[in-house]
Amino acid sequence: MNVRVAALDTLIKIEQGGAYSTIAVNDLLKQKKLATKDVGLYTELVYGTLGRKRTLDYILEKRVQNPKKLDRFVLPLLRMSVYQLFYLDKIPDRAVLHEAVEIAKKRGHSGTGKFVNGVLRNVIRDGFPDLSTLPDAERIAIEHSHPDWLVAEWVETYGVETTEAMCKLNNEPAPVTVRVNRQRVTVEEMIERLAEVDVVATRSELSADGLIIESGNVHATAFIDMGLLSIQDESSMIVADALQAGKTERVLDACAAPGGKAMHTAERMDGGTLVALDLHPHKAKLIERQAKRLHIDGVTALALDARQAGDKFEPESFDRILLDVPCSGLGVIRRKPDIKWTKDKSALAGLPKVQREIIDAVLPLLKRGGTLVYSTCTIDPTENEQQADYILSTGLTWDETLQDRLPQVLRPMVSSDRAELKLLPTSFGTDGFYIAAFKKEV
Repeated sequence: MNVRVAALDTLIKIEQGGAYSTIAVNDLLKQKKLATKDVGLYTELVYGTLGRKRTLDYILEKRVQNPKKLDRFVLPLLRMSVYQLFYLDKIPDRAVLHEAVEIAKKRGHSGTGKFVNGVLRNVIRDGFPDLSTLPDAERIAIEHSHPDWLVAEWVETYGVETTEAMCKLNNEPAPVTVRVNRQRVTVEEMIERLAEVDVVATRSELSADGLIIESGNVHATAFIDMGLLSIQDESSMIVADALQAGKTERVLDACAAPGGKAMHTAERMDGGTLVALDLHPHKAKLIERQAKRLHIDGVTALALDARQAGDKFEPESFDRILLDVPCSGLGVIRRKPDIKWTKDKSALAGLPKVQREIIDAVLPLLKRGGTLVYSTCTIDPTENEQQADYILSTGLTWDETLQDRLPQVLRPMVSSDRAELKLLPTSFGTDGFYIAAFKKEV
């Protein structure tokens, strides 16, 4: 299959069909219709075009007057082509132009090919636009391709320099990181076994169970299916340290799917009981499959809205509770670039209310003396620090031992008066993440 045709089909499926980028890409790769040598270019074209959409549309907007009148494939084709012109130095302009025109003629007609040819020749002639005279927020939004409303909020919260650094990083490939199932293999043994199949891995400094894949394709190995490894971002792995569930304790993960944090916690417990909830039955089954893959006992997955947990469980029936609540997900843009365009500011406004409803429903289930960990994969204060303050208003207190439970490199980031950790994408190159720990007084 032609690599650009494959990328174009995937972009249409994501942008016009509502598919998730990671799922759409993985589905095509599983079909094995692409030559191995083309896989890298394919993923670059898809994720790069999605990630740079704001910039690409800015370049195209004066040259494409009525995009809604075009055949549905033309605008994604133009975006993908302009992305190659300005962001992939190894592909000659003439090759980009030729491929785009040929695809346009085959999918449309000769007139479509002439239109695409004319637009791209004008883009090549004019070069990349000068953005230096624009206000900071607008320049950052266009140059680093983020929604204007999001950049404006980040500038207000974090300042121009940090905002630009985060937006720039979000357009770079995310590192591949994995979690070692230490119930079944040591980290050092796993590094050696990966090396035997030409995968180079180094230890994570953020998690004792984490590895960073420096080179090689860990997805092509058998270790994930064998339950020795799981794909997980380093920031997400920190949650198990923050929760630090005991081997004989009863733990609730109230919003568990797809199950990475729940499984990590269960691997650490090795004998305790973990109840994992998710609103959707198919996601609860996914958690069950994860436990089976990892050979973990003591995990019960239930399809249940966390806001109804009080109807299912007795008060004060859990030693520890993890609330990894539904959130805007704006800390994982680097891994899921389409989030930038599918998340709407007005639609996100209701999330803090849902988060508080979950908090209110779950807090009575925590035993006296128990630990609650609240986490999100966003860097929005309304979903993080303000929710932590709300939890404190219910009578819980900060868990002052959080700092001691974290890896050494993270401890200076926890202040003396608040047991919370906030990782920006620029902190360690991880996903943006927030973790706060609380105790229920005896």
